[in-house]
Order: sequence, then structure tokens, then C-alpha cells
Amino acid sequence: MGGKIDYEINKQGGPYVFRINGQTYHLLGSLCPDNGEKPKFAQLYIHDTENEISNRLGFIQGDNQNNLLQEKLVTNILHMLDNHNVLVKSFRMVRDKYDHHDVGELKLRLLSNRLTDGRQNNLPCCSEVAALLVDESSNEESHRVIIVEHKTIGLQRIKELHPSFMALQYPLLFPYGEDGYRIGISHRNPETGSCYKRKTVTMRQYYSFRLQQRAGEAQTLLRSGRLFQQYMVDAYASIEEVRINWIRKNQKQLRAELYNGLRDAINQGDVMTNSVGRMTILPSSYTGGPRYRVQNYQDAMAICRYAGYPDLFLTFTCNPKWPEIQFFLETVEGQKSDDRPDIISRVFSIKLWELINDIKCQQIFGKVTSVERFMIHGPCGILNEKSPCMVNGKCGKHYPKRFHYKTSIDEDGFPIYM
Repeated sequence: MGGKIDYEINKQGGPYVFRINGQTYHLLGSLCPDNGEKPKFAQLYIHDTENEISNRLGFIQGDNQNNLLQEKLVTNILHMLDNHNVLVKSFRMVRDKYDHHDVGELKLRLLSNRLTDGRQNNLPCCSEVAALLVDESSNEESHRVIIVEHKTIGLQRIKELHPSFMALQYPLLFPYGEDGYRIGISHRNPETGSCYKRKTVTMRQYYSFRLQQRAGEAQTLLRSGRLFQQYMVDAYASIEEVRINWIRKNQKQLRAELYNGLRDAINQGDVMTNSVGRMTILPSSYTGGPRYRVQNYQDAMAICRYAGYPDLFLTFTCNPKWPEIQFFLETVEGQKSDDRPDIISRVFSIKLWELINDIKCQQIFGKVTSVERFMIHGPCGILNEKSPCMVNGKCGKHYPKRFHYKTSIDEDGFPIYM
């Protein structure tokens, strides 16, 4: 995985934290190493497989080769991956071609399309995952297909939307080479939803689904310790990368050229050498962006101007010794709080909203004098055709609602009020 890992953060004591700076990305090299170079990473599945165990241990132990237990462990893991992991079988297929056939330079094409439904519990087969290309003039490459060359100059980047994006990076978390997120995963029962709901799963929904603990289901991810933290950071970085790519490709739709100051900068000429290139505007809806922060600041100042300065400034921190957190940690022997950042985040969020409820609804500090925002649906339709909820001349929230004599539940499970 590419990126700059921050090792300084764990030198001050406290729970382990995995933090990475800059842009994250996954890289993949060629099938065979350059002349005089030792095989590494995926090349170990193909080149010099007679010494594969010692080559793998050499990257971990250096010159110390006395740990027989570790050698036995690596051997067992390799046997398991050879028998069950479809991606490893694909690389072994290249090795067999080189060993038993007089072939030229091969290319391994890791496919992105699947003949089966990735939502169901069916594992991909080797023919669906990879294909060998002998013709060097093949032009079937796509931004969602990985072509592993015989020998290349440098490394190529694996796109976040490829089904094997995570399985290639974490073979121990996905020992069968299971597919990860891909475009077009259907919801379980899309036909029962309303027409305005999306029928496919987003990347955020997919990774949120993977982080849930379910009875009767293997918990490989949740019991992976520090590797689990790296997986979550990697998943979040992938979600952010997809969002930024959408913003970058839809600048006209966002009307970025109308932002204040942008036209003036173009007319005056940008003479700053550190900002040469194409400028991408992040809208205020992008969490953490400069316009997001400026908008929140302006909202806060507007509230102060209308309701006066706040009397209290509350900070809310998390304690890993909270009984709710310890209750979930005790379900797995030896598990510590820093092994389950997902549980800590969920418990923290629940307690935070309970605090907000105590202040706003229970009024433990007295009556609330001002509210930042509310969710009352304003006039729309014929009364206000310019309402934000209007889509193709109709209210996107389906107002006005039908009249009913009593409250009931519609076909989608939502209440219909009288």
C-alpha cells in the first residue's frame, strides 16, 4: 500500500493508532523481476518458487533463519492459499505456463466483470478472475481491469473500483480471494423500494456492512487486531478517493466556475508556481474541505449574532473503560479496546447524541433559546415550484401526502400518518 505511514504517533504511549498521511494507493509490479533483482510481493508466486519459503522469510527476518516455527507457519499459509485463493491460483497458472511451455512474454489480466452475483455467498472461480494474454498487441485494457505485464518500468496503480482491490492487498483477511466492492451490487430486495431510491449499493454502504458483527458469521476482519485498523483506514481512503474523483469529473455540474474569486484569478493570471495545473473546487458539501469549514464558521457566527455568545463550550471525550465498550470486548478473549475502533466509535456516537438530547430535550441546563436547523418541510409543488425538494416538477419527498383516517404502514415499511 502506498502512502506515508505516521510512526511517530505511537511513540508517546497510549492505545495503538494507525495513521497515514497523504494519498493512499495500491501498487502492483510485473510478473517477473528485473535482471539481477530478487522476486518480491506477487512475483514470489511465479519466480524461483523452489526457494519461495526462504525468500519470503528473508524479507521478514533478514539474515536470521533460525525460527523454525515461523517457517512452518508460512508453509502452512502458502498451502492454504494455493488450495483456496483464486488470485493465488491465477499467479500459479502463470508459473505453470513458464515451467511447462515454451511461451514468450505473458500478461495476466485480472478481470473486473463477474458472471455471478457478488452479493450472494458464491466465491468467484479462477476463470472469472483472471485470463492469460499472449498477444502483446492487445488493447482491451480498461481503467477497471488490471494488466500485469511480464516486465514493466515502475509500478501500476490498482483502481479502488476493482473487485480484487482489497483481496490483493490483504490475502490473510480474504483467504479465498473474495470479491470486494464493485459497481452494480444490488440491494437485497430492490423491487420493494420506491422508484426514487437507488437500487445498488454504494461503497460506503458496502464497507459499513462489512464492519458489522453478526451471529453465525465468521469474524475474520473484527479479530484481525492492528491489521483491522489498516483495513478500515484503507477503506475510508477509498471512499474519499471515489468522492473526490466524482467531484473532479463533475465540476460543470457543481458550477465551480461561479465560486467567488475564481474568475478573478483566471483573468489576472496565476503566477504562483505551487498552484500550476488544473484547479478542482471542493464544494461545501464535502466534509473537511475549506468551503465546508468556512460555511460552518459563518453559520456559527450568525447564531452568535442572533442569539448572543454561548455560555458553555463542552468537550466530549471517550473512555475505553466504559462498561458498554468492555461488554463487547469480553466477547473475544484477549481483545483490547484498540483492537475494536468500530465499537469505540459507535458507543461514543450513541453517548454523544444522548448528551445532545439531555441538553435540547431534557433541558438539564435550562430552556434552549435557539436552534441551528430544523427539518420542517416547507411549501412546494404549485405553491413553490422553486423549492429544493422539487424534482422534474414533483416533490421528491412526495408531498402533499394522501389523506388517511388513521396511521398505517405503507408497502415500503414507512408510516402513513392520518
